[in-house]
Amino acid sequence: MLEYLVSAEFYQIMLFYVYSFILLGAAMAVVTMRNSIYSALFLILSFFSAAALWLLLEAEFLALTLVLVYVGAVMVLFLFVIMMLDIKVKPNKGMSSYTKVGLFVALLMLVEMMMLLGKKLIPALPQDDLVKHIKGHSNVKEVAESLYTQYVLPFELASVILLVAIVAAILLTLRKRKDYNHVKPESQVHVKATNNRMRVVKMEAEKGNDIGGDS
Repeated sequence: MLEYLVSAEFYQIMLFYVYSFILLGAAMAVVTMRNSIYSALFLILSFFSAAALWLLLEAEFLALTLVLVYVGAVMVLFLFVIMMLDIKVKPNKGMSSYTKVGLFVALLMLVEMMMLLGKKLIPALPQDDLVKHIKGHSNVKEVAESLYTQYVLPFELASVILLVAIVAAILLTLRKRKDYNHVKPESQVHVKATNNRMRVVKMEAEKGNDIGGDS
């Protein structure tokens, strides 16, 4: 029993359950929090925990893509949009609640990194990996083969759905408003230099006020 508790198999199973528990808790917080900023912060924690699970499976490409693309780009864009909503927050004298939640999320991410990389840095921890691939295995090639052979139809359908969503978002931004002056590019292109660009208006001269004249 003691040998199993100090083995690499038990250590990686423990990491799997810890990361899964954090992932499920963060995902529940995303959908239950009423504040959108809190939801965005816990969504970052969810992505990071999923990346840690993929690293346990030696899927480094998927893990790094999730961190770089979603955590590093998409979530930053989400936070920019949330900040552009101009949410009114009452100023606090001490540390704000957003800072506390941000520090809590950052602390959990640091703990996950230490638990994942600790076995590589501390010789006392088990060093063997539970999931082992053959030499020369490429998870990028494996993902590409599965994506473009077995799941090519769902992949194309997802691409069409994203294209429809982009077109719909553009159409929503082009809604007409009565209090907004729209510029028609086609009318500007077909303007003639002879009689459309300038019009001469004849106005009668007006007399000014007699200030400081002779009395």
